[in-house]
Amino acid sequence: MPLFFKPGAESYYANSPPAIPSPGNNSWLGDCLNSDAPKDKVLSSGFYKQGSGEALVYKYDYEEMKVNVEVHGKFTVSDETGSSYEVTPGSIFYFPDGCTITFKVEGTDEVPEEEAYALNWFCGLRPADSA
Repeated sequence: MPLFFKPGAESYYANSPPAIPSPGNNSWLGDCLNSDAPKDKVLSSGFYKQGSGEALVYKYDYEEMKVNVEVHGKFTVSDETGSSYEVTPGSIFYFPDGCTITFKVEGTDEVPEEEAYALNWFCGLRPADSA
């Protein structure tokens, strides 16, 4: 069985992730690859980008893992228990089904608010394009 390959020009660099509904209109997510499996076993992966401004609060109804690729500014991820983490490139997360997560990006002294963002790669147990 062959592997599937998408060069950078076809996945992230040529296509920004599409916008997703968010309070600040500052969140984007797009699938790049999806497994060919029964609906309850599909793995979907791609890029999630969070811009500065209003935080995105997301309740997971599936399992997901993320790795941070880039941070320009300050990126904080917190959960409903009060645990909060300042994210740096290479940080990884596991979000269990049922958790509520807050993603927040802010500018810093070095990065103006309007230029701040965080880029992440995700892989989740969910059907294609169902974020």
